[in-house]
Parts: sequence; C-alpha cells; structure tokens
Amino acid sequence: MARVKKDSNDYVIRVSPSLAEVDAVQWNALLAQQPLPSPFMRHEYLSAMHKSKSATPATGWTARILTLHDGDELLGGCALYLKDHSYGEYVFDWAWANAYEQHGLAYYPKAIIAVPFTPVPGTRLVARDADARSLLIQGAIAWCRQEKISSLHLLFGAPDDIATAAETGMMLRHTVQFHWTNEGWPTFDAFLASLAQEKRKKIRQERRKVADAGVAFRHARGNAITPADWDFFYSCYERTYYEHGNAPYLTRDFFRRMAQDMPDNWLLFVAERSGQPLATSLIAIDEQAGAKVAYGRYWGAIERVDCLHFEACYYQPLQWCVENGFDRFEGGAQGEHKMARALMPTRTSSAHWLAEPAFADAVERFLEKEGRGIDNYLEHLDERSPFRKPGPHS
Repeated sequence: MARVKKDSNDYVIRVSPSLAEVDAVQWNALLAQQPLPSPFMRHEYLSAMHKSKSATPATGWTARILTLHDGDELLGGCALYLKDHSYGEYVFDWAWANAYEQHGLAYYPKAIIAVPFTPVPGTRLVARDADARSLLIQGAIAWCRQEKISSLHLLFGAPDDIATAAETGMMLRHTVQFHWTNEGWPTFDAFLASLAQEKRKKIRQERRKVADAGVAFRHARGNAITPADWDFFYSCYERTYYEHGNAPYLTRDFFRRMAQDMPDNWLLFVAERSGQPLATSLIAIDEQAGAKVAYGRYWGAIERVDCLHFEACYYQPLQWCVENGFDRFEGGAQGEHKMARALMPTRTSSAHWLAEPAFADAVERFLEKEGRGIDNYLEHLDERSPFRKPGPHS
C-alpha cells in the first residue's frame, strides 16, 4: 500500500494479488463510465481468466491488481501482470528482451497493463477522471521501480489511456489492426454493392464455394448457445492451436464461465453439413457503450473446406452485423488480407517505460523509426481501399 497526493487530496494505491479483493460492482461501475469500456475489462471476464487457470503464474501471468482509493471509494484500477515471457500479448518485444540478455541484464519479469490473450483496443485504466488515470500510471511506474522490474507496458489502450501514459513520459508504439465500420447499409447485398467490382465478385465466389460444398450456417447468442455447442466450439478451438504446434491459451473452464457469467456477450456461428457440425466462429458482442460492437475472437474446424474460414470469420459476422444494426466489427490482431473483406486499417497504440536509461534511449530511437514505417504503411494501405471510387463508371 502506498499513499499518493493530488493537490490537497490524499489517496491510497493498493497492489493486490487477486481481482477477488476488488469489489466487482465498483469496478464495473467505473468501467461503464469510460469512453471505450469493452466487455474484456469487466470484472467477470478478468476473473474468469484467473479462476479458469488460463492466466495464472503457472502460465506466466502473475496478477498484481493496482487500485486507487479515497477511503472506501474505488477511484481507479488496472489489471497489471508480471510476465516471464512475451506470449499472448500481440505487441512484440522479443528483440528488446534479447538485447537485455546480450548485455547481461534481466528483461523478465516485466510488467504489463493488459487483458490476457485479448488484443482488443479499449480502456485499460479504469478511472473516475483524468487525475485518477494519471495517478494509476504514476503508481504503476513507482511500484515497478520499487520492485526493480525492468519495464512497464500498457497494451492496446484507449486514447485517454495512451494520452495519460505519454504525459507521464512513457514511449508510444503503434501497430495496425483491421476494423469494419457499418455505413448504414440496409442489407448485405447493399454493403457488397459499395465495394469495387473485383472485390465484390471475389466475395461472392468465395461464399458460393462454401455453399456448393453443402455447408450451411446457424448462429446462437447468449443462453441459446447450448452446452453441446460450447463443447464442439472448444474442440475446434483446441484443434486449431494444436495444428499450429501450440497448446490453447484458454481452458474449457474459461468458456464455461463466460457462458455462466457473461452469456449476452457471445455469439456463436456453427457451420454444418447434413446437420453435422464441422466448424465454429465465436464472436464477442457489446451494446452497452452507446455503440454496438462485435469482436472477431476464435475459430476452428474439424474439416477443411475451401474458403470456410472467410465465411465463418468474416462474411457470416458481417452479414449479422448489417442485419442487427451493429456499428463496428473488429477483426482481431494483424491480417492485411482482411482489407479484401472491407475491414479497413486502424492504428492501435501501446505505451512503454523501461527502467534502464540507456535501453530506454535505444528503444525510443527504434520506436521513432518504426513509427515512420507505420505511417508509410497506413498511407500505402489507404491507396488500396476495396470500396468503389466515386465517379460515373463506379
């Protein structure tokens, strides 16, 4: 526990080993006040990560929950983790770790403010106001200094988080994701009509291949997703990881907890042939922040069908978003191929603090160069828009 002052006010910062020590109602109420309160920062979601043994010290995620208090009132909080590796983060710093090792310094454990395994931009500093947000960052850096932690990284933060981190002296890093924005199309065909002829034709060809293979889709939301559906989804999810030579990040118990504690935030698409399931795509959805947003999260299949991945992960969710008036679909980390499906490049940001001044200077120079590269990459992508160019022959 540490005391911090802001003007004449005296606040307390606590560091807890478990989110269970933080009142869920107060945490979620603060989250609901943020500009980008994604469901992935809800107390239930983060708790499920820990209780399901998905993000635990055994898997390299040691929770250190920072909270800011004025008496019994929660003014702010963030999910901080000590990490002894860089897996499951999607902001890659392996080269930084290697440089530390080559100079005989320990990069791990490092500290990150993030949602485990979830590269979705949004609030990371759950705070009552800008002052509370600033105190959280200052407290996190002070704690890292005290504990002799090599570095602090705030990943996929909301603009307010990133601005506060920059004001505190953290270095900024940018990456690119691909998001789809609903322009008010009344039907999926109207959306397709907005695309260039070549892109429109390709999407229709890919959808036809799946239909011609005898594959049809159904979807279920919330409590309509049955235990059998969840079991089949997990078998697909698990198989996809093992096919790539890795164990899955998330346990079956994590999804059991999601079905129990946050059912309304999940939408499942199931691909079937002759009534038998062969693939699934799980989408997270949120309607509580003044905008309806869907997030592409997990997919898997037990049989290979040409273009099935595109249908399950993009076309079915996008059609559902159009039909249900959703404003945005976020396609997850990376994936330039998503532009052909009308998911457009979007800058995402993280913030970084390194304790070693010499390494901080070197990383700052690297980030300046990398940032110019990201700017050029975004300009290049903008020139390749899949949408029709305005004109008499469009």
